[in-house]
Amino acid sequence: MKARVHLLIIDPQNDFMDIPGAALPVPGAAADMARLAAFIDAARDRIAAISVTLDTHHRIGIERPAMWRTADGSGVPPFTTISAAEVRAGTYAPRDASALPRVLAYLDALEAAGRYRLMVWPVHCEAGTWGHNVEERVRLAYNRWEEATLQPVHKVFKGMNAWTESYSALQAEVPDPQDPGTALNTSLVTALDAADCIVVAGEASSHCVRATLEHLADHLPSRRVDKLVLLSDCMSPVSGFEAQADGFLAAMRARGATVTTSAECLQSLS
Repeated sequence: MKARVHLLIIDPQNDFMDIPGAALPVPGAAADMARLAAFIDAARDRIAAISVTLDTHHRIGIERPAMWRTADGSGVPPFTTISAAEVRAGTYAPRDASALPRVLAYLDALEAAGRYRLMVWPVHCEAGTWGHNVEERVRLAYNRWEEATLQPVHKVFKGMNAWTESYSALQAEVPDPQDPGTALNTSLVTALDAADCIVVAGEASSHCVRATLEHLADHLPSRRVDKLVLLSDCMSPVSGFEAQADGFLAAMRARGATVTTSAECLQSLS
């Protein structure tokens, strides 16, 4: 009996590609997606389901430059990290002064969780823009899979709550009790756990792939982390975060996941 393979593609969007016009290019991402598209075509009859997560943002958000100002009123550039202590000291402040209590509560909760500190990112993956779209080769490959299997690819939108960060496709970093969409996506976790093998690719290995897989490994009902297969040549880290990506892959191996190339995975599925 053939194994039921669920392909999970995390944020394969134009704004993360290292191509002209991308807002947050990840070095190597375009080549990653070329290999992923080839994998989808080659493994088409072995893939039982495909889920694609889509980083989806407003222009304004807690991690966007327009949200923040410095003590002298000037703007805050992308790739600035902001701590609760710095906000309390007045080094940084939300442009909307009335948002200060909510922002501090968020930063306190984020830092207590110990996964990330708030980083101001360039505006990227804004809903309705070219940058939000799926990279073309991957989209065409999964379109061919849809036509061959007569099944739709499952799209998962994340990041639409402007008051919390959503690196993970499964849960916001600080869930908003007023927004159920920021809580753990149990339906997606259950669907993934129904597979015999969960093959994972996407961008970026240092952030959204990492956060999603950490949550998935923590919450799989079966506890079968050995179901996870990470395609190392179909994901890359944000520049400057290579060590975090390497640490993530090593940690996943230690938990029982397989880290392999797309060619090796394809051979194992044959």
